[in-house]
Amino acid sequence: MKLQELRGRRKSSFWSKVLPYLPYVFQSGVAVLFLLLLIAFSAWYTSFLQNMPPDLPVLWIMLILVGPLTVYSGFRTYVQPADVIFLLPQETRMNNYLKPAFRSGVIYKLIGLYTLLLIVWPLYIRSGAEVRHPLWLIMIVLLLLKLLSAYGAWQELRISTSRARAYYRLLRWCFILLILVAWLWQPAWKSALFMLLVGINYTLALRFPMKHAVPWENLIAAEKSGAARVMLLLGWFVDVPAEGQKVIHRRWLSKVGNGITWSRDGAYRFLLTKTFLRSELLGIIVRLAVLGMVVVGLNGKTWIGAILYLFFIFVAGTQLTALRHIHGDTPADAYYPIPAGSRQQEVIALASRVLLAITLLMWIPMAVVPGAGSVSILFASLVAGIALVFGMKSSWKRKWKQEDEE
Repeated sequence: MKLQELRGRRKSSFWSKVLPYLPYVFQSGVAVLFLLLLIAFSAWYTSFLQNMPPDLPVLWIMLILVGPLTVYSGFRTYVQPADVIFLLPQETRMNNYLKPAFRSGVIYKLIGLYTLLLIVWPLYIRSGAEVRHPLWLIMIVLLLLKLLSAYGAWQELRISTSRARAYYRLLRWCFILLILVAWLWQPAWKSALFMLLVGINYTLALRFPMKHAVPWENLIAAEKSGAARVMLLLGWFVDVPAEGQKVIHRRWLSKVGNGITWSRDGAYRFLLTKTFLRSELLGIIVRLAVLGMVVVGLNGKTWIGAILYLFFIFVAGTQLTALRHIHGDTPADAYYPIPAGSRQQEVIALASRVLLAITLLMWIPMAVVPGAGSVSILFASLVAGIALVFGMKSSWKRKWKQEDEE
């Protein structure tokens, strides 16, 4: 059996299911809006660079933007549950199957990392930093850090216990970010020596935990999660199957939703709330809200801040439409006393409440962060944000009702 050809066929099979949905993405008004916002961002960024504040913390901005993308590593292996049985005899040859996944996982993420670096580079060269490195050197450093992080993430998949995997994931984030901090604030020779010492110690530390030769269960879970993220993205534009999504155990949120009245009318509300709290969608929404608070707070009570504020509300609302696909392909009606027609009502109610909470949270930095701006813009932004929430809620009702009737 040629394992590389098998992976190629599986890759082609997966993307052949995704490609038919792409015309709907390009025809969507959301795609056009993103293009317009990209043009608006380019114009704003050019103006910002020409009038950049002298005390702007450029190095911290670079660390916040470039750091997570440098550390993050993921791999699409297209492993199937049945492989535990049918590919187990080929376990000693699975490197031929997995090497392309590692290579493509580094290359594609490196392209995104370099794109972000080129965007923030004008800020770096205009900053008043005492130590400034050339672009080619930073690109080489990011390549080495990405390779080190990818190697660490790959070894984490092989670690046999979940607790050890969590510790080593935290260790990887700390080491990579510390090395990046050294390169941003220290001279090249000190940073290179620090990176060499930390890299060697981190590589040696990865040899201690017990590992599987091929972590079948971890690879299957990671593949299901990766496929679910692709479908979640497509779900913004068109109805797609939403299956295989990762379940995250958030014990600190386990009591949220327990106050919902246990009745036939609240059955799907309870199920939807509990599922949302344990889904990847919650993490996406939280990260988006935090990023929105930071960006809006930096721009303050200005027209740019107001536009960005409304933009993040719209993006969060678009993300929350994925709630409609939760349990859409599962026989929940057979296990819960769900009244007919309650799914759409509960999804819209939960999505609008979460979106309204995000709207208020992102407005707080605009109100409390000191800086120049207009108070009228501040309160107009809040009114416009709340109006956008109710406008999206009304649009969801009309659009989903029409789709259900069709």
